[in-house]
Amino acid sequence: MTETPRQQQEQQQPGFIASLCLLLTIAALIVGGIVIAGYPTEIVLIAVGVLCALFAFAHGRQWETIMTIMADKIRTATIAILVLYSIGLIIGTWLAAGAIPYFIYYGLELIEPRYLYVMAFIATAIVSTCTGTSWGSAGTIGVAIMGIASAMEINLAITAGAVISGAYFGDKLSPLSDTTIMASMVSRVDLYRHIRHLMFTSLPSCLIALLAYWLLGTNLHGEVNSPAIVETTTQISELFTLSPLLLLPAVIILSGSILRKPTLIVLFASALCAMLLALWVQGLPLRTIATAAVSGFTVDMVSGDQSGSLSETLTTLLERGGLYSMQGTVLFVFCAFFFAAALEASGALHIVLRRTLDHLRSATATILASLVAGVGIILATGNSYVTFFLIRELFAEQYARTGLHPLNLSRSMEDGGMIPEALAPWTVSGIYMATTLGIATLDYAPWALFNYLGIAFSALLAVLGPATNWFGVRRTTPQERHGATPSMQAPALRQG
Repeated sequence: MTETPRQQQEQQQPGFIASLCLLLTIAALIVGGIVIAGYPTEIVLIAVGVLCALFAFAHGRQWETIMTIMADKIRTATIAILVLYSIGLIIGTWLAAGAIPYFIYYGLELIEPRYLYVMAFIATAIVSTCTGTSWGSAGTIGVAIMGIASAMEINLAITAGAVISGAYFGDKLSPLSDTTIMASMVSRVDLYRHIRHLMFTSLPSCLIALLAYWLLGTNLHGEVNSPAIVETTTQISELFTLSPLLLLPAVIILSGSILRKPTLIVLFASALCAMLLALWVQGLPLRTIATAAVSGFTVDMVSGDQSGSLSETLTTLLERGGLYSMQGTVLFVFCAFFFAAALEASGALHIVLRRTLDHLRSATATILASLVAGVGIILATGNSYVTFFLIRELFAEQYARTGLHPLNLSRSMEDGGMIPEALAPWTVSGIYMATTLGIATLDYAPWALFNYLGIAFSALLAVLGPATNWFGVRRTTPQERHGATPSMQAPALRQG
């Protein structure tokens, strides 16, 4: 009997032992190369990507097939690259307009140091919920909060952790978030039911994170250098015209997101508004504004010959942004997608996870395995889109067999396969957050409490399920279970 193409493909797949050895080698190279030896992340990703490609080639994959997979993956990076560039544009133009200095000035005037960590979480959570993007909230209000913390001489690593925690909390619960939309669509559940189901893990995680940040901030009084704060606010007021009009770029982002306008259009509209404010309110020449948008803002654009008298803290804080500032991150995106594509072409991750699923029997074990798999895939690929599709392909039938509603699968995708992405220095989000906030990933990662707690509460609900009548875990009824195994074909997705 003639073999089908599927059977031929399965015969060409590598064995379990070979696949496991490849994954262990990749893990050792990433941890040893990036975390221990401190090699550039891009070089390590290229190296492990080449290793995966050679592995795939040695096990029957045609080189043209491998290159096609890589091309398809890199093509999906277009939206991420445009968002990165738009955030660089936003930061440069908001600084030239005085919008970020405006937030820093009144933040220093109004925020008490002991509440800064809490405010960092709340402010970024609100912006992320309204905009649907953790990157956008970290790149705008997050940058301003980091400036406030720097002027107050407050621990920047904890501040960055609070910023990232709030940003991901809001992103996770926002109906405008592309990852939230994707998780619900891939799992074939209603978006708002998905968000409500997320509350079982997100709300307790949020409350514990807020309590921890409040406790961490109770002893911050002695860390504040009042003369430095006075110097910073004085210099900001001398450099910029502080007008309520400077709130308009933020209003555009919030209102555009509430009206569900395309994210990129809203970001570019906000940048254009900031450029006009820099022209009219700050009186900067158009050439200078264009330079700030492309190359980044520098203090001599507004201070002239007085730039040498400015404090080093303020200079470091303000000189950032622009399209060029994202070049390194964009290069990293290509390296990360190259690695993700090569790993997919090798088939090793799929084979190892498939073999593991054969030993799952209970609902608790199924949820725990999907969480572990989500963490492993997101840290290996750095791509939540790839993670969601793989998790659904691997676990959809298993969830149905054990009587678990797809709502649990969509929640596990987010708790295990999206939120941890900013905690590793080799992922796109990890590099972006470190670059934008100015704090190394491994420095802020221990303080991004919400990003850990979501996984912990998902696991806790699964473990306690048999004793709590499955509180917070949706089970299917016999009627729903009959013939309810989801199709392995996921619907087409649109960028949220």
